[in-house]
Amino acid sequence: MRGLLATSIGVTCAAAFALPLTSPATAAAVRPAPTAEAGAGAARAAALPGSTQSLPLTPLTRDRALGSADRGTRRTDVHRFSLLGVVWDDPDAVLHGRVQVRTRPAGGEAWSGWQDVETHNADHGADPGTAERTSGHVRGATAPLWVGESDGVEIRVHPDASLPAGLRLELVDPGGGAAPVHVPVAPRSRALPVTSTAELSPAERSASAANAPLARLGATKITALDRERTRRGLGTKKTGKHRAAPYIGPRPSIVTRRGWGADESMREAGFRYTTTVKAAFVHHTATGNNYTCAQAPSVIRGIYRYHVKSMGWRDIGYNFLIDKCGTIYEGRAGGVTKAVMGAHTLGFNTNSMGVAVLGTFTSAKPNSATVTAIARLTAWKLGLFGANPNGKTYLKSGGGNLYAKGKNVRLNVISGHRDGFATECPGKQLYGKLGTARSAAATYQGR
Repeated sequence: MRGLLATSIGVTCAAAFALPLTSPATAAAVRPAPTAEAGAGAARAAALPGSTQSLPLTPLTRDRALGSADRGTRRTDVHRFSLLGVVWDDPDAVLHGRVQVRTRPAGGEAWSGWQDVETHNADHGADPGTAERTSGHVRGATAPLWVGESDGVEIRVHPDASLPAGLRLELVDPGGGAAPVHVPVAPRSRALPVTSTAELSPAERSASAANAPLARLGATKITALDRERTRRGLGTKKTGKHRAAPYIGPRPSIVTRRGWGADESMREAGFRYTTTVKAAFVHHTATGNNYTCAQAPSVIRGIYRYHVKSMGWRDIGYNFLIDKCGTIYEGRAGGVTKAVMGAHTLGFNTNSMGVAVLGTFTSAKPNSATVTAIARLTAWKLGLFGANPNGKTYLKSGGGNLYAKGKNVRLNVISGHRDGFATECPGKQLYGKLGTARSAAATYQGR
């Protein structure tokens, strides 16, 4: 977050500022209804619970000099949620000011301390002029914040410029995910249970099939391979009279979208691809570090729902995500080996991939498991496209606040988000570890 106001905020959001909100009796309507995607698949969508509650923010005090008011609300009559953020109507508008929230844990009495929400999130998103950006559904937003299971919220927004129109607080219940569906195995068979493809919806089937032949249809994980088996899978390339194995790191284990419980009925149908993958941009999600590794799939489901339902994107923005235990997760649908067009680095989504580490690393340091996972993932994925993690490359800007549209920009093959856009992402501490990740990734590739 850019510099915070030095003065404390003396505004208390009284319960008197009650706002219209979907009542507990009717809020379930916010949950996505099962689609008509056919038979058992449609029924299974109901097993993917989750919801988004939207609360408009009303004026609390007025600053005549700014012509704008503090906004906020306090609510204790909401459904349980675990992630929150603030959205507004214009995706090109920026919220200049400070946003603070505190929450009440579900079933508890004591409130948490006040937490800051990262307000400068305009640096994430689809490139200007793309179909995703110009869909008419995209909104401006803060970064999402993971707060754990809660049933009460209080928020205060203190502006240092006019606030964008349509401010509202989004409360996200990521749901419990979905257990893999299996069919019985004959008693004498030693084979592991396999997913019944008849019980996959068309959207689930297409998302899973995009990872063939790395994993069977409906798999929750893509298994790791050692470097030799990974290289054999790619074959060899001609270099004069000789044939050389490609530079590529061992394939890491990757939790699929089905593995973290993605509700495939939420995203837009189909996939969008770019030509190649020349660079990887490393991000932090700015969702805070107060999650356990067991909660990481829930955090990802929350981000996914926030990106799609609250921000209006076609899918989660990142191509991959990594948690504090070093587990790697598939992000945007379309296949982990393919050049899937993401919405992670405004202006540089073409011919790149986005890797987001769950957490906030402005002052907190990433652990070695996280940095190793970045190196292993990039060594493998960049190797698929012949890129050297320790090298440089050129990307053409699609437009942003650092580089004009059409400008060819020389970047590290493994870059931080801030290298393509004026932002603090991926945080000072994580950015400082990218040199280590580059060297390790090159070593994994055998360079």
